[in-house]
Order: sequence, then structure tokens, then C-alpha cells
Amino acid sequence: MIYGYCSINTRKQSMERQIKNMKESFPDAVIVSEDNTESLSAYSEWNKLFSKLGKKDVIIFDSVSRMSRNAAEAFSLYKELVYRNIKIIFLRERHIDTEAYWEALNGVIPLSFLSEEQTANKPSKDVMLAIDHFIMNKIEQDIYKAFEQSEKTIMYMSRRTREGMEAARSNGKQIGTVKGSVHETKKSKSVKPLIIRYCKDFEGTLSDKECMKLIGLSNNTYYKYKKELRNQK
Repeated sequence: MIYGYCSINTRKQSMERQIKNMKESFPDAVIVSEDNTESLSAYSEWNKLFSKLGKKDVIIFDSVSRMSRNAAEAFSLYKELVYRNIKIIFLRERHIDTEAYWEALNGVIPLSFLSEEQTANKPSKDVMLAIDHFIMNKIEQDIYKAFEQSEKTIMYMSRRTREGMEAARSNGKQIGTVKGSVHETKKSKSVKPLIIRYCKDFEGTLSDKECMKLIGLSNNTYYKYKKELRNQK
């Protein structure tokens, strides 16, 4: 079974983008999404998926940073999934995929996957343990590097955004909404003249309740527009 796990930790991250990326590469993947996670081990959707993953299942992440909030936890989870013979794919860091390491072994299988009977027909246990240890050390280094790169990218984008805003301000552009300003929508532009025409607090003769019924506005929307009209006087 192929599963895709998507998660976001901040509102700036996009769940839709992760899902789109997975479906483009693996259209048959079953998508599991988790919003505002802090750590994979603490959230229900991941726990449900983790408990039903079986041997030779595939789990896809958009990047290794979606696997966990820190490299140490990600590496621990990576090892556990590898030793359960579950294939891991990172769309942005394919060099960390479990498949990439298995292929690099040229047919040498880590001791973790061997039974005692199989081990007897392979190189010595010490040699196999050394191979397994070497591979895991390499994986750990790559995962830490991937997290470092992810953090650098976030810092770079944040700096570029900040510099862009500062440049815009220096050129006299308004950044954000002016305090106290009103954002007019197509709806507000069409109904505010009606409130002025019919409401007795402006130019009309109808009560608020009668105006709401005539114009077709909810209580909250009507009084919001009415307040804005009063502030414009």
C-alpha cells in the first residue's frame, strides 16, 4: 500500500501544495493529512497511519522536514520504519529514500533484515553490523543536512520578504491595511446604499429589523455595515 503523509506547522505552509506534489508523482497514494502538528509521535492521524503500516508498505513525505520538527526525532523514526522494512520516499530529497541506500549496497543486506539462518550464509555478523552501522550513520548525516538546508531556506525567504517590504516602504508604498480603514467588497458596495435609503437612522423610515428583512442581510453583517456607514460620516 502506498501512503502519502502531509502536514503543516504554520499557516504559511501549504497542505494543498504537498498533496498536489504527491498526486503528480504517485496518483494512487492514499493521502493522510495533519494540520498544525508539533511532533509526529503526538498526533492522531499519524499514529493511526503508523500503526497500520506493514512490511513493504510505502510512506511518502513531501520533504524530510515534514517527517518531524527536528532531525533527531526524524532519524529515530526513519530507523524504526527501515527496520520494519517500510519504504520511505522524500519528494524533495530523493537521495535519502530507503531505496537509494538499498541500491547503493549492491545487494548487501543490513543485518537488521536477516534471520539467524540467513546470517549464517552471509559474511560474518560483525561485518554485517559494521555495514549496517555505516549506512545508518550516513543516513543520519544526510537527514541533519536536509534539516539544516530547510532551515536556511526558510531564513532566506524570510529575509527576502523583509527586505522587499522595507524597499516598498522606502518607495512610499503602503504595506498592509491602514488602521481604521474599511475593505469594501462587491456585496458591501451594493447593499450599503440600500441601508442608507431605507434605515430610519439615515434617510429612510424603516427599523433595523425591517431593513434586514427587506435587504436580506444577517444580523451581524447588517450591523457591521451600519457601523461602517456611521464612521464614514
